[in-house]
Amino acid sequence: MNNLGARLKEERKSLGLSQQQFAAIGGVEANAQGKYESGERTPRSDYLAALGIKGVDILYLLSGRRTPLSSEALNDAEREVIVHYRNLTLIDQDAIGQLAQSLSECLPVPE
Repeated sequence: MNNLGARLKEERKSLGLSQQQFAAIGGVEANAQGKYESGERTPRSDYLAALGIKGVDILYLLSGRRTPLSSEALNDAEREVIVHYRNLTLIDQDAIGQLAQSLSECLPVPE
């Protein structure tokens, strides 16, 4: 698996999407998605553009570097969580981080 393929799979799984669902976002068939993830094929720019429109971090897919998150990218609920988080003690912030990580690791991710 090449790096782009591995990152595609990582992004898809982090969104909790199956190959078929992710492929539909990119306008391709599920078998093409599988080939992109395995490194057998390289995705076209229109596929990547379609993913980007849906919020997938294209810079990360192509380079391995995350796009810096701007406050404009957050919805109101996310901003509110950050405000509450920043009002916590460092110990409580650490506990919240551990809880969030544990919850995200327990959620089933479709293939």
